[in-house]
Amino acid sequence: MLKEKLQPFIDRYNEITTQLSSPEIASDIKKMTELSKEQSNMEELVNKAKEYIEISEAIEENKEMLGDEEFDELAKEELAQLEPRLSEIAEEIKILMIPKDPNDDKDIYIEMRAGTGGDESALFVEDAFKMYARYADKQGWKVEIVSSSEGTAGGYKELIILIKGENVYSKLKYEGGTHRVQRVPATETQGRVHTSAITVAVIPEVEDVEVDIKPNEIKMDVYRSSGCGGQSVNTTDSAVRLTHTPTGIVVAIQDEKSQHKNRDKAMKILKARVYEAQMREQMDKLAADRKLQVGSGDRSEKIRTYNYPQSRITDHRIGLTIYALDDVMNNGALDLVIDPLITHAQAEALKAAEESI
Repeated sequence: MLKEKLQPFIDRYNEITTQLSSPEIASDIKKMTELSKEQSNMEELVNKAKEYIEISEAIEENKEMLGDEEFDELAKEELAQLEPRLSEIAEEIKILMIPKDPNDDKDIYIEMRAGTGGDESALFVEDAFKMYARYADKQGWKVEIVSSSEGTAGGYKELIILIKGENVYSKLKYEGGTHRVQRVPATETQGRVHTSAITVAVIPEVEDVEVDIKPNEIKMDVYRSSGCGGQSVNTTDSAVRLTHTPTGIVVAIQDEKSQHKNRDKAMKILKARVYEAQMREQMDKLAADRKLQVGSGDRSEKIRTYNYPQSRITDHRIGLTIYALDDVMNNGALDLVIDPLITHAQAEALKAAEESI
């Protein structure tokens, strides 16, 4: 059964090898990049598949020799070694057959927006930013503020950050959704706990070859920057708003004094958002059991609650509750939440892979 399911992977790998050697593909950088990446992702599985098929055939040959006076003992010895190895490889193959997320090794944009709760929500955007920055520092990643809009009483109404490093998306991809906070605001005189929320979107950064946006699909508006930034920011039309007309996706950047720099930043974020929209559309077309996600990543989905009076964090998707809020928020110990999410997702993915074999 498994043997028959493995042959298409080997055939596809060989097909890609042939395609990569053709002049047509060699002159198409985008296609060559796609095929090379696909082949690289398949390589370990294909090697294991070949080994599995080879051992399966050897087992069949040895079974045919059982009962033969001359070869019976030798066949039994061979089978005693081959059959356990075949079982080991089968388990390894199940793991390798888990669909790989093509974005796992990408850098990411995290977009955080204040939601219900007014000023308190804006303050929590800043707290969440610090949480991610501290976690990133522990991972050896780099964090850059791309765009910000300050709140009236501090914090941020909106904040976009770029995190660069090894396997950033694979670690933080489950952070998308609504994050709810329960605590006593600094302005609360009677000690009452308030509930507010922010929305978080995690968007993989993409290369030009991965998303095709035509110049005539972009509408650009320029305007005078507002808010903090110094006198020079506000005296020229340096702020840039880009609209992708086919999807209606809008990106506005005003943090830089240069219109050119703001446009470059806006274009990178626009491409990432368009790519994310395309990926989400593809995922929506797949059956639910093939999504292999923890939640949808939709901003409207409440994924986590941070309860300050009880020092409690609850992730609602997997029913996880930990009493280590200070460690997570102030010491960068976000792996206390992230690792169980990844483990859960891998277990679900393995279950789906086993059902398909």
